[in-house]
Amino acid sequence: MDTMMELDDFKSAWQSLDRRLQRDDTLKLHELRERKLDKARGSLRPLYWGQVVQILFGVPFILLASLLWMSHPVHASSIVAGVLVQAYGVLMIVAAGLVLGQIGNIDYSQPVLSIQKQLLRARTLYIRSGMVAGLPWWFLWIAILQTLAGLSDVDLLVKAPAMVWSGYSIGLAGLLATWWFHRWARRPQRAEFGRKMDDSLSGGSLRKALAQLDELQRFERD
Repeated sequence: MDTMMELDDFKSAWQSLDRRLQRDDTLKLHELRERKLDKARGSLRPLYWGQVVQILFGVPFILLASLLWMSHPVHASSIVAGVLVQAYGVLMIVAAGLVLGQIGNIDYSQPVLSIQKQLLRARTLYIRSGMVAGLPWWFLWIAILQTLAGLSDVDLLVKAPAMVWSGYSIGLAGLLATWWFHRWARRPQRAEFGRKMDDSLSGGSLRKALAQLDELQRFERD
């Protein structure tokens, strides 16, 4: 009888210890999750402010085009240039706003895999935002010059046609070269190079945030 009671006491104590260990593990996992998620959120702050700067950077282009419209331009080439400049400013703001919206909508209460997917969507939008901000400069500079000339009622296409046409030609060639390089870097035999290029375009903030989630996911699996 005493032996049976000792066994029951031992079994009860063992079960109590097991429950305590499980609670400790759950608490440690919760603390680790909160710590990693806080670091992931902190890693995104530079990205957030970078998009705010992009929005502010887009505003002067809209203002420049607005000044052109207020001057009532009559030259078709100046009007087209003004449209290009204004469209660039609007696209800059919209692209940055989409990135900010995706970052703000990330639900950190979701499972790690779901958060990773949300961050990858933000990464895709960020890369596209960077393309919107950077690629048009192949020819945007000449459109800006035309717009500035239009403010003084000067048709730059008539006054300096060689500069305007060569500027747009160089821009078109640059865009085609960029497109070719993009396709070349993503061929199967250069997969590693393409991955590194994508990483460089995705920004350090997103890479750090995804790294924090990768560590958390590995810990949860173990």
